[in-house]
Amino acid sequence: MTPSPESVVVLDAKGLRALAHPVRVQLVDLLRKHGPSTATRLAERLGVNSGTASYHLRRLAAAGFVEEDAERGNARERWWRSVHRTTRLTDEGGLSEREPEAVLAYLQSIAALYNLRTQQALNEMQTMPEPWRRVLDLSSYAFRLTLEEAGQLREDLGALVARYRRDGEEAPPDAVRVYLMTQVLPEPEDAEES
Repeated sequence: MTPSPESVVVLDAKGLRALAHPVRVQLVDLLRKHGPSTATRLAERLGVNSGTASYHLRRLAAAGFVEEDAERGNARERWWRSVHRTTRLTDEGGLSEREPEAVLAYLQSIAALYNLRTQQALNEMQTMPEPWRRVLDLSSYAFRLTLEEAGQLREDLGALVARYRRDGEEAPPDAVRVYLMTQVLPEPEDAEES
């Protein structure tokens, strides 16, 4: 079964614990970005050995994030693919209070992935076509918002992003993958005063 480009998984405690490892977050990301692959090829991209990649892929499969791609491979070569296009962490069920270490580990893995993407783009900047260099942007904006305003900002950003073509959807031949990373980060000392 090929995953729908719109498929989203909302993390529960089991899924959160499965993804609370940087290698697993990167494996899912690579499968979503480049499509099905083998543990050996994924290991080469990550700079780990194939046994490590295989172990983490099996853990991800047990949690329902990846699956074997039966349409590819043979008896010696096992192919894997992502089951979902998007992972979402919400705290509606009090997940951050029930699984604080797993939530923190997952978010740290996501932050490390975002940092890696940023560093890769910067490392490739000199060879990037000049028009694309002009759209590259690293910005930081500071706001003083109420809890309600911060929630509205997050919703507004989500609505804006939803207007654009998602990775994996049909795109014109001149389209390239672009990452937009947004963060709404309350400063701890300010948040405690509220």
